[in-house]
Amino acid sequence: MCGLVAMLTSGATAGDYTDAMSSALPCMRHRGPDAAGTWHDDDALFGFNRLAIIDLEHSHQPLRWGPEDNPERYALVFNGEIYNFIELREELQAAGLTFHTEGDSETIVVGFHHWGAEVVQHLRGMFAFAIWDTETRSMFVARDQFGIKPLFYATTEAGTVFASEKKSILEMADAIGLDLSLDRRAIEHYVDLQYTPEPETLHSAIRRVESGCTVTLSPGGEVVSERYFTPNFQVTSVPKGGEQELFDRIAAALEDSVAKHMRADVTVGSFLSGGIDSSAIATLAKRHNPNLLTFTTGFEREGYSEVDVAAETAEAIGVEHIVKIVSPEEYAAAVPKIIWYLDDPVADPSLVPLYFVAETARKHVKVVLSGEGADELFGGYTIYKEPLSLAPFDKVPSALLKGLNTLSRVLPEGMKGKSLLERGTQPMESRYYGNARNFNFEQLQRVIPWAKPEWDHREVTAPIYAESARLGMDPVARMQHLDLFTWMRGDILVKADKINMANSLELRVPFLDKEVFEVAQTIPADLKIANNTTKYALRKALEQIVPPHVLHRKKLGFPVPMRHWLAGDELFGWAQEQINASQTDDIFNKAAVLEMLDEHRAGVSDHSRRLWTVIAFMIWHGIFIEKRIDPQVEQRDYPVQL
Repeated sequence: MCGLVAMLTSGATAGDYTDAMSSALPCMRHRGPDAAGTWHDDDALFGFNRLAIIDLEHSHQPLRWGPEDNPERYALVFNGEIYNFIELREELQAAGLTFHTEGDSETIVVGFHHWGAEVVQHLRGMFAFAIWDTETRSMFVARDQFGIKPLFYATTEAGTVFASEKKSILEMADAIGLDLSLDRRAIEHYVDLQYTPEPETLHSAIRRVESGCTVTLSPGGEVVSERYFTPNFQVTSVPKGGEQELFDRIAAALEDSVAKHMRADVTVGSFLSGGIDSSAIATLAKRHNPNLLTFTTGFEREGYSEVDVAAETAEAIGVEHIVKIVSPEEYAAAVPKIIWYLDDPVADPSLVPLYFVAETARKHVKVVLSGEGADELFGGYTIYKEPLSLAPFDKVPSALLKGLNTLSRVLPEGMKGKSLLERGTQPMESRYYGNARNFNFEQLQRVIPWAKPEWDHREVTAPIYAESARLGMDPVARMQHLDLFTWMRGDILVKADKINMANSLELRVPFLDKEVFEVAQTIPADLKIANNTTKYALRKALEQIVPPHVLHRKKLGFPVPMRHWLAGDELFGWAQEQINASQTDDIFNKAAVLEMLDEHRAGVSDHSRRLWTVIAFMIWHGIFIEKRIDPQVEQRDYPVQL
């Protein structure tokens, strides 16, 4: 888990940009405080910040490797972890290839020499990397299957720059002649969805390499992207009486994944929220570390914490448990710093408690495991039960459906049955947009009057739905497919990477493992949402693993009392100050935003998530565009090993 910068020049000498590189690396030192390194030849320039996890004394980057006849043919920078590196090393050594370190990084470049671009199909882990081939004068870039590790890029007349964080590219903007204008289409997508969907960023000239994609380029050439992984939830069924075999396969795959994810030369801990996902990971992790430490966070307000349940789970599985309680004052004070770390805002209030629990964990461990990805792979969101609840509408004639849909729109807000009628009379592509949308178009135009209907969420979701239809997925699988490409990439994995790396803490996610996915993709819909529950097959697989009290708990996550705080003295005045001070009048109708805040306080409507979306952007704008807000980030150094 580190931070990389890779530049391929176009008509200039790479050495001319070493000063720019010296500015790009320090701003993400939090990603790798243990060591830094640079390397360049005439065309390529690499920079690296290292968080040492495996092979602490060696495996420094940029890493050089080559065959006997050209021992420094390749240069590599790599962010992430390859969990099957031991098995790959043995396979490559059997093919006659040599290694000079004990780390996982070298496996990538040796594998690239042996398999070429197909190396990504062999890697089991999280990764973003760039390899420069000094013989072919070409660069190969790749990002992991699910998008766990980030990778931004920008192309100008000077060349193309890749980086783990957007702010590193911004630091090089003057040197490479980068246009820093904002992307209004991406802004509308952000306000609509609470995150900026891949491959966009809020800057027009900076984009992201998408999850499951590779990039090839040569000096002065175009960036050519190719998708190597498309998650495909297969249309399948389980023979009657064969369910237990499936449950056993799930348990075995997850146990193997956790075992591989525990590979490290430093201390590994685990987050523990009290839900089934993190409880399963922590329970399995303890088998490999009897002294496992677990961590959770919460709030003093009743109903907004899993602290008690997490503590009960920790006691049941026999681990030492550490808790961090976050106050409203701490919450507000940390927001600018957290948004700076994010690069682009993500309007998820749970980012803040996650920051504090990561900060707490980093005082004790260098790596933590977490349960991200279980909901998307195993059918964990309550909304996934909707295809069953709406099934009766499938039998209604289309003409009658159209009439019922018209009726639903004129029924009063809050009337019983209105929502069911609205959703049941629309096709999935119209009614399901993922987990995050909180503005309808009328509300969107209220706060950004320039919003265009052709830029709404459907521009993001339509191609994904088309792909799931082409692959013949069932309705539940289509929702999962959409979430893998939207909510998970835009929210879940952004905060997993950025917020933990802000604290120089490596987060590992055993559910998002390609071997686990190979089993998860075969689960039929009726075993995902059976018995009026979610993740049914996963729950059955974990019956002999997790404590009984968490098996059928309602999903809670990291709830934040934002609705109460914005309406009360905790954050109402703070929110007013942020809105009034923001220099975003060309983007937002600030009078309308202030009206929404007053309506929220008066209890007219719950605008908390909508307000938080706008305020998070305003703070981002104050930091990166206006330069008005000082995020007060301190770059901290840690010892190599705890």
